[in-house]
Amino acid sequence: MNGSVGKPVHLAVYDTLADWETGHATAYLARAGYRIRTVGPRREPVVSIGGLRIQPDLALGDLRPEDSSLLILPGADLWDASDDLAPFARTARAFLDAGVPVAAICGATAGLAREGLLDDRAHTSAVSFYLAATGYAGAGRYVEADAVTDGGLITAGPTEPVAFAREVFRLLGVYEGEVLDAWYRLYHDSDAEAYAVLQQARAR
Repeated sequence: MNGSVGKPVHLAVYDTLADWETGHATAYLARAGYRIRTVGPRREPVVSIGGLRIQPDLALGDLRPEDSSLLILPGADLWDASDDLAPFARTARAFLDAGVPVAAICGATAGLAREGLLDDRAHTSAVSFYLAATGYAGAGRYVEADAVTDGGLITAGPTEPVAFAREVFRLLGVYEGEVLDAWYRLYHDSDAEAYAVLQQARAR
């Protein structure tokens, strides 16, 4: 798919963000024509766990749900070390209230739990007791799964970046049916037969 697809996807970036958790999603969203714009606490550069220095495209205070297709929140040590990232969880609430989807992985799920966004939605994370430690009221909605979508909210644990991306693609309609399944089997299971399915889909 060429050109831009609707509104951009916004990727939250902040110090200690987990580099590996959103790469599959952002790479293939970009290939599908989505613009990926990074959103930091401010416009100053941030540094990931892997030492990557990222210059945000815009500050969180300038982000509006109506200008976005999706907000992606990666994990980061800061989610559990301080309240510095709480504004991103509050922004996730504004997005969901506006009907704009949010995708959170790893530590970002704990941030959403603290914000009360998982109390009434099916969700997952690293392990159930990780979220239970936040004191949230949604333990009964926890699902033992690689990734979970409930309405406009996607959640996943830190070891499931491929499943996380799969749910993003499904929600935005980037891939569907056997093509979505083949993409997942190729990158999650190294299934060589899935590669052939994807090649055939691209040739159509």
